[in-house]
Amino acid sequence: MEPTAELLPQHFQINPALPIYEQFVEAIRGRIVSGAIPLGMRLPSVRELAAARGVNPTTAARTYQELERTGLIVTYRGQGTFVTGDEAILAEARKAIAVKAVRDFTSAAASLGLTAEQMLNMYKEDSV
Repeated sequence: MEPTAELLPQHFQINPALPIYEQFVEAIRGRIVSGAIPLGMRLPSVRELAAARGVNPTTAARTYQELERTGLIVTYRGQGTFVTGDEAILAEARKAIAVKAVRDFTSAAASLGLTAEQMLNMYKEDSV
């Protein structure tokens, strides 16, 4: 029996300021690297994803194309589209997400005139 998981969470909200396919890519990438979508899992077809989310099939296809470009998913003609089983690709995607989060955090700190360490200390003080 194939493993199953929700490709996108039911509560997923579209941000009208960003392209839908980019939002889908980020959400699916995050769910893959977190383990919410297991390695090797068969994904719904482009048409199934489009119908389930009420988007144009071109949007769903573009989502899969971008995820395939990064190596997180692979398509086998006649078999379907699957999450990669390659742990190295998964580790690289996880690292890229972490690096972006740190960049965003340090940028937010700088915009407030703080260092990242000062912001962390504020968080620690507030969390006590």
